[in-house]
Amino acid sequence: MDDDGYFDERLAARYDQDLAEAFDPKVVGPMVDLLVELAGSGKALELGIGTGRIALPLARRGVPVYGIELSKAMVAKLRQKPGGDEIGVSIGDFASVTVDSRFSLAYLIFNTIFNLTTQAAQVACFRNVANHLEPGGFFVVETHMPDLQRLPPGQTILPFHVSETRWSFDEYAVAAQGLVSHHFRIVDGRVEHVSIPFRYVWPAELDLMAQLAGMRLRDRWSGWAREPFTDGSRNHVSVWEK
Repeated sequence: MDDDGYFDERLAARYDQDLAEAFDPKVVGPMVDLLVELAGSGKALELGIGTGRIALPLARRGVPVYGIELSKAMVAKLRQKPGGDEIGVSIGDFASVTVDSRFSLAYLIFNTIFNLTTQAAQVACFRNVANHLEPGGFFVVETHMPDLQRLPPGQTILPFHVSETRWSFDEYAVAAQGLVSHHFRIVDGRVEHVSIPFRYVWPAELDLMAQLAGMRLRDRWSGWAREPFTDGSRNHVSVWEK
């Protein structure tokens, strides 16, 4: 693996295309609306800024945005977009990289907290965020709920995308609270494969990490339109306050 981790030039080149639905203004709009409200008149820090799916529209709404990103290839794609060269980015691990500034908002979306594959790294991330927040600042995390209810006893594999040219499945290691996402796709008649490890985490565990970092839960919804969080929710958007 190179310094870009799993998001090398090959994946970065097609990232926006593969996730076109996530870039739809109908999806992005409610996210940006909430983040603008939480940022207020302050600045925002995005952990895992990627190609700028949220940072760019947030900046266009008048919120100064700074990012942390491990993948240089993803940042290169950000720089190619209008306004992308105006957003400051530090290259490195968002659990440990520090920025010489304070923010009213930090956010970590699209399951990216799962990219930290140990509990210690996830705890360190919360502490790092708290150190960058102003008093009263907010930390927003968006993730899927672990899909364990769909696993019959003894089964570890759950498919989540199947098409003629692309198929993906998650392989769970329940005792270790981990999973590996396997992705296969046909490109120019050849099969490409990448497997990416994650550590899934429950909302209650995130609340404890926040408490250890000096933050408290303010809100939790099942989506960006502030839908109620229930036993049947497949996702959550959580907001902690320093």
